[in-house]
Amino acid sequence: MTILRPRLTPSGYHESVGELHGLTGLRIVAAAWVVFFHFHFTPLPGVTQVVAVIGPLLTAGALGVDLFFVLSGFVIAYTYLDQLGPTLRASTTARFVWARACRLWPAYALVFHLFGVWLAARWYFGSDDEIAFQAVQPVLSVGEYAQQFVMVQLWDDPRFDGASWVGSTWSISAEWLAYLLFPVAALGFFRLRRLPAAVLGAGSVALMAPMAWAYLSTGSPYYDWSWLVRILCGFGGGVLAYLAVRRLWSSGTAASESVRRAASVLAAGLPVLIAAGLLVGELSGPGRGGAVIALFPLLVGALVLADRGPALVLSRPWAVYGGRISYCLYLVHIPMLEVYWLALRKVDALGPHTWLAHLTGLAVVAATFVVAAWAFRLVEEPARVRMRGLVPRLTGLIARAPRPVADMDPALDHAPGPAFPVVRSVSTVGSAVPVGSAVPAGDTDTDRLPVGRPSMTGSGRVRPTPFPRGPQAHELSPAAPAGPLLAAMVRVDVRHGL
Repeated sequence: MTILRPRLTPSGYHESVGELHGLTGLRIVAAAWVVFFHFHFTPLPGVTQVVAVIGPLLTAGALGVDLFFVLSGFVIAYTYLDQLGPTLRASTTARFVWARACRLWPAYALVFHLFGVWLAARWYFGSDDEIAFQAVQPVLSVGEYAQQFVMVQLWDDPRFDGASWVGSTWSISAEWLAYLLFPVAALGFFRLRRLPAAVLGAGSVALMAPMAWAYLSTGSPYYDWSWLVRILCGFGGGVLAYLAVRRLWSSGTAASESVRRAASVLAAGLPVLIAAGLLVGELSGPGRGGAVIALFPLLVGALVLADRGPALVLSRPWAVYGGRISYCLYLVHIPMLEVYWLALRKVDALGPHTWLAHLTGLAVVAATFVVAAWAFRLVEEPARVRMRGLVPRLTGLIARAPRPVADMDPALDHAPGPAFPVVRSVSTVGSAVPVGSAVPAGDTDTDRLPVGRPSMTGSGRVRPTPFPRGPQAHELSPAAPAGPLLAAMVRVDVRHGL
């Protein structure tokens, strides 16, 4: 028996597997938001004029980091919760940590080493003590290098200013901490999985309350150890959002047309509400609109359940590819902007009122996307594969034995986790792949959600229908043989969070 590669339908679903890339596209939106937020500090009249027009829609771009934290919590929970949640095992934990290191470290290591050389050059050849465009200057020392190398530079610092050589990588250090804590936290989250979806959804929003209150009360998310609150609350909010969606799937509710339609409306309305909240909040006081951070878990969950509107737009090939390179974009944009900012200061031809300075700025921003694509293709993915190959015993979190192909992505070599009813007899690898083909266990950055048993409509379009209700609907073992349920899978291709 073979399953042919599915085709995209007008709704954004793929026939036979119901594929969705909405969360991947959301990643490039968040990454671009952060890039333009940092660019708005460029001391040019043109930039100032743009900021005066769109205001907090640009100046609140730091919220893109918090959106990444929520996305990361959702994805990691989906992929790993059923493996790590039941009990704490050293072997399973080690495989999880190694998989995350293989994803985070290679591109990060390249960027921080190259930028470290730049900082050392500025220190040696510069005429003052400034080596980076940070409020607190980073320290160049062997001890600091060691901390940067293993991504723990933020852990002993109450504020992230000056903690990282590459300023934006404070969030990488924070997320690395979340990954190391997750195997223990998963024990508690796993035991919440049967709570009502409404309770779990409310909990995901409530976890964002500390940061929302910081914005409402002071207009700023920055205070001692606020970075720790941001990562723990954002990541935890994403986990609870996942559990809420999971609960809807296990009850069969999420597969209904009315729920998918409502989720699509919510996914379309929330970005508008977030934008309006930023604008209106600014009228109350600088930064107050940042309280919209509380809506991020709802946005992520709605995009997972939606099958039209923004979910379809974010599923377009350009958005999916952008999501794939978003991690590298986040890494490279600060070094490139720092070089540009120094050129503005040192090169007379780039005076603040010249067209050349403005055009060069636009070119630098565009170049960050090109460099990110290059880094993803030539560094991030090849290095990840090689690192996993260095320790073969750590490469398979879900299963060690050969198994049937299960909607594998050949570019990412990932197998889905068992959080939803997964029947591993559906293949989308190649144009036709025999069911039962053996493949190695994969990494965990391409994640899939089922939409139920596919059924044909009168027009021939495949439409998902609910899974059977009851505990067995979401407690299927990943090793269970394929039965009469040939589960369609929505693939949420989300790279690691930031």
